[in-house]
Amino acid sequence: MATEAKTKYDRQLRIWGEQGQSALEKASICLLNCGPTGSEALKNLVLGGIGSVTVVDGSKVEAFDLGNNFMLDQESLGQSKAKCVSAFLQELNDAVKAKFVEESPETLIETKPSFFTQFTLVIATQLLDRYLLKLDKICWQANVILVVARSYGLTGLVRISMKEHDVIESKPDHFLDDLRLHNPWPELKEYAHTFDLNVKTPVVHKHIPYIVILINIAEEWANTHGGSLPSTRQEKRDFKDQVKAHMLNLDEENYKEAMDASFKVSAPRGISSHLLQIINDSAAEVDSTSSDFWVLVAALKEFIENEGDGEPPLEGSIPDMTSLTDYYINLQKIYQAKAESDCLAMEQRVRNILKRIGRDPESISKASIKNFCKNARKLFVCRYRQLEDEYNTPVLPELQKYLTDEDYSFAVGFYILLRAVDRFAANYNRFPGMFDGDMDEDISWLKTIAVGILNDLGFHGSTIPEDLINEMCRFGGAELHAVAALIGGIASQEVIKLVTKQFVPLTGTFIFNGIDQKSQVLPF
Repeated sequence: MATEAKTKYDRQLRIWGEQGQSALEKASICLLNCGPTGSEALKNLVLGGIGSVTVVDGSKVEAFDLGNNFMLDQESLGQSKAKCVSAFLQELNDAVKAKFVEESPETLIETKPSFFTQFTLVIATQLLDRYLLKLDKICWQANVILVVARSYGLTGLVRISMKEHDVIESKPDHFLDDLRLHNPWPELKEYAHTFDLNVKTPVVHKHIPYIVILINIAEEWANTHGGSLPSTRQEKRDFKDQVKAHMLNLDEENYKEAMDASFKVSAPRGISSHLLQIINDSAAEVDSTSSDFWVLVAALKEFIENEGDGEPPLEGSIPDMTSLTDYYINLQKIYQAKAESDCLAMEQRVRNILKRIGRDPESISKASIKNFCKNARKLFVCRYRQLEDEYNTPVLPELQKYLTDEDYSFAVGFYILLRAVDRFAANYNRFPGMFDGDMDEDISWLKTIAVGILNDLGFHGSTIPEDLINEMCRFGGAELHAVAALIGGIASQEVIKLVTKQFVPLTGTFIFNGIDQKSQVLPF
């Protein structure tokens, strides 16, 4: 990556690295409708250095657009909205290719479905359901990612549609360091044995790495407890007290660190149920059509059953700790050597599998294998349903649970009502509440439509709170900039996750409730 680009994207490179930035720069994004929601989403992506954007919108800029879209100004009045927004976006980052198509998204969906197959991802904003369902089928068949974003008054939603999304670098907020204190390999155990925890020299005693302290004391514990490590709450307290008993002075930070990390000794051996589910997935039975991810998973399964002895490859990094420099460097080398050894074993298994399924044994790079090994414990697989399936065959127990849950009742209400206003628009060619004189009648019609949707789903007798129906009519289909900016921001965040294949994207429908200032994800 060029020095100029490194300087420009310095902050985000610290989050997703050069590999993630490279993926962004190769991506081609299509935006349907460049109102405030779509413009805000693209603004964030353009500033982030996305490769190219194509804005599709057939409308002209009107006076009301200037009140909620910062990508337009007075001079834009009467001009192509797609052209104006595209020009403003280009000014934000000249490294991004910004194009526009002055045509209605609905027309393209109906007449030129092949148009969408050229993109990495399509962001569909403010589309009515009947066009959204058609677009979803087009993208699904072409393996193009679809991100749906909608803002409507004080509510909005974001949803992802694709067959499968595999994440290697899920980067969870909280995850135990891979130190193997509960199951040290021979070289680590041998190094730990070179230390005497009873040494009386203060400088040495207060600089023994806490990893070494815990391995030795865990061994002491196991020798007096039939080979078992602490498992119950009381045993964990007793083990912590045993660590504390080795302190010579109260100011020994290394022993305080050992006490804080003592729970890691009790970590269960083997792999998590989540990782077990992934390696036993039917997709791990690979063939020549399998993705690189599933080839790596197949190799991981073999590794765990053989060289790993029930464990995944070691990550190979250790946290900062109180220690003499030499002690820390030696410990670091031991972890790195084990990680490299595991990675070599994984690489050999990957090459053998590729050869077995008739692919080039070198088609997966060593760097990719190394990255996979480093993140093997944190893999994530997201599978999605088509919008048509969600609408026609919902997961009724889940929907019922959230519909009757007081904490989620408004979110589910907005979810149903956002579909209801689209049916209203299809029937009456306008959104409810657009004209003050029709408000009472529109409330009655919208309620009837919402109840009809609930009946279609099998929830006879269920209703939506009257207050929500009144509010939806009061919104009148407006895109408020504050809500649009939030929904656009969430959409762009999900796009970055999907393109970089880092962090775990939404696996349900994100609903924003601006009345109560709540954001919730409905998992159906």
